[in-house]
Amino acid sequence: MSASVQSIPVNELSDRVDALRRELGSDDCLDTSTLTRALYSTDASVYRVVPTVVATPADTDQLRHVVQAALAVGLPITGRGAGTSCAGNAVGTGIVVDMRRHLNKILSIDPDARTATVQPGVVQDVLQQAVRPFGLRFGPDPSTSSRCTIGGMIGNNACGPRALGYGRSADNTISLDVITGAGQELRVGPGESNDFPQLNELVESNLGMIRTECGRFTRQVSGYSMEHLLPENGRDVARFLSGTEGTLAIMTQATVRLVADAPHKIMVALGYPTMVDAGAATPKILEFKPTAVEGMDSRLADLVATRLGPSAVPPLPRGEGWAFVEMVGDDPAELADKAQRLTRESDCLEGWVIDDPAQAQRLWGIRSDAAGLAGVALKNPAYAGWEDSAVPPAQLGSYLADFEKLLEEHNLHGLPYGHFGDGCLHCRIDFPFDQPGGTDRYHDFMIAAGKLVASHGGSMSGEHGDGRARSELLPLMYSGDMIKLFGQVKNLFDPKNLLNPGVIVDPRPTDVDVRVAETINAPLRLSDPLFTRHVHQCTGVGKCLANSTKAGGVMCPSYQATGNERDSTRGRSHVLQEMINGRLITGGWRAPEVAEALDFCLACKGCRRECPTGIDMAAYKSRVLYEKFKHHLRPMSHYAMGHLPTWGRLVTKLHVGALGNLFTQTPGLRHVVRAMAGVDQRRPMPKFRKGASARKDAAREIARREPQGKPVAIWADSFSDAFEGNQLLGLVATLISAGYAPRMIEQDACCGLTWITTGQLDGAKAHLRKALDVLYPIAKAGTPIVGMEPSCMAVWRSDAGELLEGDERVAEVAHATHTLAELLGKTEGWNPPDLSGHTIVAQPHCHQSSVLGWAADQKLLERTGAKVVVTLGGCCGLAGNFGVEKGHYEVSIKVAEHDLLPAIDAAGPDAILLADGFSCRKQINDLRQRQALTLGELIAAHL
Repeated sequence: MSASVQSIPVNELSDRVDALRRELGSDDCLDTSTLTRALYSTDASVYRVVPTVVATPADTDQLRHVVQAALAVGLPITGRGAGTSCAGNAVGTGIVVDMRRHLNKILSIDPDARTATVQPGVVQDVLQQAVRPFGLRFGPDPSTSSRCTIGGMIGNNACGPRALGYGRSADNTISLDVITGAGQELRVGPGESNDFPQLNELVESNLGMIRTECGRFTRQVSGYSMEHLLPENGRDVARFLSGTEGTLAIMTQATVRLVADAPHKIMVALGYPTMVDAGAATPKILEFKPTAVEGMDSRLADLVATRLGPSAVPPLPRGEGWAFVEMVGDDPAELADKAQRLTRESDCLEGWVIDDPAQAQRLWGIRSDAAGLAGVALKNPAYAGWEDSAVPPAQLGSYLADFEKLLEEHNLHGLPYGHFGDGCLHCRIDFPFDQPGGTDRYHDFMIAAGKLVASHGGSMSGEHGDGRARSELLPLMYSGDMIKLFGQVKNLFDPKNLLNPGVIVDPRPTDVDVRVAETINAPLRLSDPLFTRHVHQCTGVGKCLANSTKAGGVMCPSYQATGNERDSTRGRSHVLQEMINGRLITGGWRAPEVAEALDFCLACKGCRRECPTGIDMAAYKSRVLYEKFKHHLRPMSHYAMGHLPTWGRLVTKLHVGALGNLFTQTPGLRHVVRAMAGVDQRRPMPKFRKGASARKDAAREIARREPQGKPVAIWADSFSDAFEGNQLLGLVATLISAGYAPRMIEQDACCGLTWITTGQLDGAKAHLRKALDVLYPIAKAGTPIVGMEPSCMAVWRSDAGELLEGDERVAEVAHATHTLAELLGKTEGWNPPDLSGHTIVAQPHCHQSSVLGWAADQKLLERTGAKVVVTLGGCCGLAGNFGVEKGHYEVSIKVAEHDLLPAIDAAGPDAILLADGFSCRKQINDLRQRQALTLGELIAAHL
């Protein structure tokens, strides 16, 4: 076996890529651009390894051609699914092969045999949805199931909480089509005719060692799972290859086992004095044959309450540590009896049987929310590394206690939780990677932790694989002879060490290639360490790849439209991380790679709410644009649309709306205007009001009606104020009918939104300060302020506090500013109009979903009694200036086609379309020639 492949010089790797292109000829799916290499330079681990080339095969034949050609020219190969590997399993210096982009087809489902045959890039949740009509499921369920691939799961032997009941990926693998590192194309699995005499000989020569060192407990995922090759286990090569992390073969197809869920399910919540006590009780809990046992303690519950609000944490049994237990069965009475016995016999302080699915989901939700927040909950950033160690369940209590002591000894911090039923412990730890000597402390801890878990008979990895993080530690849990055997097996399958080199066999040291550590002396980090920390919050878990819009999610609309890693929140974060590193992307703020990665960001702020690590790509994009164009000429669209409120105020003040419309609506003239403003020629221009501003008209209406009631101030946004529409009049009528005495804020109080989105941050700050001068006295007096445009109101609850840090007035104004639904929801005695029989299609503005929240609107609409209320997730696609600008039209349409347009078409022409956002209403009008109403207009129309 060649070990030198790990240190092939860069120029030689480039030469091999040239040779690869010659081998492939016209069948070329390769990308050597700096941008793409940056996108694939990391996964969900702490490591940074820049590939020389990335391949995105369009089909299995092209995948086979690429792999065989790479082997022929001696180019190292790393297979990649969703890139959610936590241990550095999916990065490499040679060619990274992206299986998820195109190799994502379910080839067949056999309900009778309970099997499915899939390409490696099939997303696990997609497979689950396909087999659910047959009452079946793929057993393992990792937390990344919404985006992880079956190929990646098999490669790492992924598990998840319900592996306890349904088995690991290896246990559910029937057969695999693979290409070995020697170039052999094989189908392996029971019943296949392949013979492996040399492999069998190695196994026969080491039977005793394999039987004593391998497969000692279910979560022994580290190393090669040689136990599957034992004669008593059927010499199952397919199961053996599951968990080898692409170091022995590249998978091209898999046939997996499907299982049936029992018809009845019940949850038991058990409280203990501490999490250590909960861990120690696991063996007793396992006597009841649960399908899942998850553990956590009060630190994580408190974290969820702090970050997501007290309502996010339902009542819990007495104690400071908890075990959440799931059991299934065919007989509900027997299941209920078993659950009650568990509460009595599990040594808990208090146990609750939860038979209400909604309540059970809330309790599981605490655990999943805590897992997402644990990495960003500490004073300093927390990282994967010692991420998923596992011990036999009987050792879990003592291991937990010793692990907490180890953290304290190394002056490190983490919030452990885990799959207690399998003895698997998760923990993100605040390794000081951004400090000198940080990687040394990381290495010292990893070695000590490896020794600790080995002393408890455990495994370095319990479900994520060894990768670059833990392969160096394998000698701590295996004998020297077993490590040698791993090397011999590697040599049989991959004699030139071309498949994922540096992993498992001949490993890279765990403390090299650490992404954050490589930025310590980078100029951009030294000049702005806070921005560096922000963009490195992205850990690569890839939730932004998931299609979550059916559940009301927003993130990430551009990725859902294009399917390109570049257009995901994670991809953009990786590019910004490389910009800071400065070695691959060398142009700093003005680097073309950065501009391309951010180009399709709609600034929807979906990631701000939905990304588990708290990424706010809209804010990062504004900052990049600010730095890029500082003291430089900007694009015309920044002056035209970035200053739109100014132009709108000018038009309405001079009463020249009709003249403005002449230029923007007349054929020929409008073409010139759009070209000068940087607007796509296919995008209709909005019409200005022909007379005074909308707030002047609304003020006159209020004066005419002389309302009596509780005072409320109406803050008119620039869009409603300057463009055609009766949105403000509808809001006035609704407020008066609810018993309020509204008054218009007639002074200019622009929030600076368009300056923020175009990166003109100095201008944005100036507008915000002027707005505060107007709004703060009103807020200080205790008068509620009602706005109408969600994106403008969201500024006060997000960007304003960040841009005007230290200005205490911002918090006061943010607290006083309400959406109409929020205000009406708190108004005693008010009831909405009866809309029985109506169908409402509601498109929440992205900033409303992501910053303000939609719950108040949803509750109000439900109270109307409307026949159907379809609340959409996703983005409308216009997103302020995004869908108007040249170069964005096609993506804008694709985003609209994802959720908005299908919902409108399905609801029919009589449905009421509801959208408070100016952009949302315009997109609907542009693409379906229908008028959407604001909430105020909807209520006013039915008074």
